[in-house]
Amino acid sequence: MTRERSADVAEFTLKAVVAGIVLGIVFGAANAYLGLRVAMTVSASIPAAVMTVAVFKLFGSQATILEANISQTIGSASTALSTGTIFTIPALFMWGMAPPYLQVVTLCFLGGVLGLSAMIPLRRMLIVKAHDELPYPEGTACAEVLRATAAGASGSEWIFRGMLVGALVKALLSLAFLFPSELNVAVPVLPKAELALELAPALFGVGFILGYRQAAVCVAGSIVSSLALTPLIAWLGASLTAPLYPETTRLVADMSSGDIWSRYVRYIGAGAVATAGVLTVLRNLPSMWGSFAAVAAGLREAKGSAVGPVAEPDRDMPGWFVFGGIATVVAVAAFVPGVFAGGMNPVQRAVCAAGVGFFGVLFVTVAARIERSRRT
Repeated sequence: MTRERSADVAEFTLKAVVAGIVLGIVFGAANAYLGLRVAMTVSASIPAAVMTVAVFKLFGSQATILEANISQTIGSASTALSTGTIFTIPALFMWGMAPPYLQVVTLCFLGGVLGLSAMIPLRRMLIVKAHDELPYPEGTACAEVLRATAAGASGSEWIFRGMLVGALVKALLSLAFLFPSELNVAVPVLPKAELALELAPALFGVGFILGYRQAAVCVAGSIVSSLALTPLIAWLGASLTAPLYPETTRLVADMSSGDIWSRYVRYIGAGAVATAGVLTVLRNLPSMWGSFAAVAAGLREAKGSAVGPVAEPDRDMPGWFVFGGIATVVAVAAFVPGVFAGGMNPVQRAVCAAGVGFFGVLFVTVAARIERSRRT
């Protein structure tokens, strides 16, 4: 794209930004709800792309493909930020260290600035130069959706149809006397074994998006929990005459299957998730190191190459913005009291802030390359 062409095509406009913010609020809230409910989130890039064009058409405004791209980028970025928040901040609540609202806002803002600053210098190397090596399946699909929808395709209609079906199902399920929202069946022979099915359109939607394999893994975990762990704990604890830790008041024999799950099984599940995460990191250390080395080599090559005139659409943010953003995040985290929880002294805050800056940039570099090369 040339400078003259980019000047004639609207891109960074007020309506694109406003639409992106509105979609970001909607998709961010929905993703946060799903993540807290089922411990999974889904990417909103493609739905945001479709909804962007649909919203413009709904209000009688014809948007350029660049405006739609800006809007869907803003909207889909909210899902990444909400994911980083819901998978970390709740731990503080579980530890009895509930952070104030402004502290959560500050942490989210600093995380967004750090990720943006760390990713800017990687754009040319990962997207432009490594285009043949890294297929960018989701980005490619999103671009095709924008092209097709902007050209008049009816993809947006299916988004609204899905929303309508979900709303109708949710409305029917709210009428408990007609359609129960949860079905429970006691399993004979096994002590306190129970199979339960929650009829929630959100869960059905997440399972459909994740696909058969990921959904089957979740179902397998539920079956192990309901037909193996819960009956085993009930059988072993039936003869106990004192409460079994972490329960301090009730005997296992007096607890229902739901109580056993709440007090014991879910902690086993959390430990299994943590162990799987650690093993996955260890197994992927060679790939992570290779990705970081490839990115570092690409940056050195780009730095040493001759730089000629750069077209406006291919122009990166200046270096002072990149280093200034990272430095600002580290400085605010180190010198502003209350950003970190626990009332740390200045030395401790400085050490933690340096760790945030270093590991943040490191894992943005590694995750960007790995995620772009295998995401589907």
